[in-house]
Amino acid sequence: MTAKTRAEKMEETRIKLIKAGRKAFAEKGYAEASMDELTASAGLTRGALYHNFGDKRGLLAAVVDEIDSAMAQQAKDAGDAAGGGWNGLMAEGRTYIELALDPEIQRIVLRDGPAFLGDPSQWPSQNRCLQATIATLSELADQGAIKPVDIEALARLLNGVALNAALWVAASDDPKDTLGKAIAAFECLAAGVLVTPDAK
Repeated sequence: MTAKTRAEKMEETRIKLIKAGRKAFAEKGYAEASMDELTASAGLTRGALYHNFGDKRGLLAAVVDEIDSAMAQQAKDAGDAAGGGWNGLMAEGRTYIELALDPEIQRIVLRDGPAFLGDPSQWPSQNRCLQATIATLSELADQGAIKPVDIEALARLLNGVALNAALWVAASDDPKDTLGKAIAAFECLAAGVLVTPDAK
């Protein structure tokens, strides 16, 4: 059995810290999570956290990126299952908003994320979503399915609507009731860009 390289050991440590951070942030919230308890639960020291993430906020950013990236992948899978194009884009939006019902996502990504990391539109994971939306809208524009409007602006606004809908669901006193309203409004607003209502 070969010895692990320094890079492999560092990656293992990062994975352990992200896992421990995710558990602590989900259970206690970012503000109440103790760095000492968090690192001890991973069998590591506070120094390992500082070395890998700079501080607790850096760890939160890594945890949010992991969860938000997984959310984006689930949304993409739903879009692919819907056949791509406009139907796929709407399925992606609906799925992203629906994920706001997940307690872990609510607390870490949609509440603590914006509160402690700032504007979600500046997160790396959201930028990756934006690029994917731009690609889909560019294809739809080439097909003449959507109105002639700046693609980046449209992508930013559509993604912003889905994100803000998810934030609303997460903060709502009745998330399930809010979900239906949020999705209906998202689809209504998005449909305004179609050349014809039945465009795909």
